[in-house]
Amino acid sequence: MSKTKLHPSVEKFKEFVKQNPRIIKEVRDGNTTWQELYEDWYLLGEEDSRWDSFRENKDNTQKPEEKKSDWMGSIMGTLKQMDANQMQGYITNLSQALSAVQGVISQFQGGGQKPSGGSKPMTKPGSPFTFKKD
Repeated sequence: MSKTKLHPSVEKFKEFVKQNPRIIKEVRDGNTTWQELYEDWYLLGEEDSRWDSFRENKDNTQKPEEKKSDWMGSIMGTLKQMDANQMQGYITNLSQALSAVQGVISQFQGGGQKPSGGSKPMTKPGSPFTFKKD
């Protein structure tokens, strides 16, 4: 059987797969197909973040720190842009909503509990029938 010459891009893809053997495992597990991977590789290139999960763990000690600092930077940026008065308003609205929910729950839980409106506690009315011993 004669060996056919492959397209140069296909040969480059084969080299890329040899450098990243986890891609082979992904196809064998049935999670993706060679065609999908080749198309992604052709369109996105070798340096795309799509391939990070398949790369060998050479630089894993540096990547989590970079992601952590990036996450912290985004949180700090968000906190700097926040308006304190607006946040106070959101907190007040949330507190009022929680109070309303608690009031509804207390109405369903206890029938004879005192209302939270500050009025006198409800007393049970006496029986309309009085029984006396003869």
